[in-house]
Amino acid sequence: MAMTRDELLKLYDGLRVTDVCDGMDSVGLQDVGCVDSNIKALWKDFENFDHRIYGFAKTVRYMPTNRPRLQIKECKDEHNEDVGYWYNTYASDRDWVDTIQKGDIIVFDGSGITNTGFIGSENGYSWVNAGASGMITNAGCRDTDEIAKQRLPVYSAYISRGRRPSRLEFVDCNVTVEIGGVMVRPGDLIVADGDGVIVVPIEVAEEVGKFAKSVQDGDKIARRKHYEASGAEPDFTVM
Repeated sequence: MAMTRDELLKLYDGLRVTDVCDGMDSVGLQDVGCVDSNIKALWKDFENFDHRIYGFAKTVRYMPTNRPRLQIKECKDEHNEDVGYWYNTYASDRDWVDTIQKGDIIVFDGSGITNTGFIGSENGYSWVNAGASGMITNAGCRDTDEIAKQRLPVYSAYISRGRRPSRLEFVDCNVTVEIGGVMVRPGDLIVADGDGVIVVPIEVAEEVGKFAKSVQDGDKIARRKHYEASGAEPDFTVM
C-alpha cells in the first residue's frame, strides 16, 4: 500500500539532496531530477539548517506580457490604481493560493522573465503562513534582505528588482513545468538544501526515500566515528 502524503513527509524529513540523489541512482534514475545548480538557496543557516526544505510541488506558470505597459501617472493615486488593476487582472495569485497545503513547495516557472521578483518579502511570507514549506523559481526574487531576515526558504536563479505589473502575466497553475532543466509535475517530491534542488517523481518517491534514509543512516554512523576520533562534540547531523 502506497504511503500517504504525511508518511512521505515524515520519511523525507531531514534527508539531504545527496542522500536523495543516491536514492534516485538506486531506481535507475541517475542524473534525473537534478535541478541546474544556478538555482540555489538565497540564504543559509549553518546552525540549524533552516534553509533546507522538502515537500510536494505546487506549480505555477507566468510569462512575459505582450500588453501595453503601464505609464507613470502624475497622480499617484491614479497610478497606484492601475498597478492594482494589473495585479488583480493579469498577475494575481488567487487561482492557487487558497489551495496551498501544509508541506507544499511553490514552484514558479518564469523562464524568460528577467527583471521581476516572483517572490518577495510580503507575498512569500503569506504563502509560508498558508502552509508552504518554501519557494523555488527558475527566475528571480526581490526584497532579499527581508526574505533572509524573515527566514523564508527561497531558492532562485538570481536576484531581481522589478514588480509584476507591466512585466508578466499569470498563465496557469497545477500543471507540468520546467525548472532548471527538470520536469516538475504537481505533487512530485522536492528536496532542497545547500547542495541545490532535486525533484523525485511521485511514483518512486517511497522507494527513493527509503534508500536515501539508509544512506543517511550509514553516513551518520561513519561521520560520528570521525567526530569521536578527533575529540569533537557530536552535533545533530550525526545523532
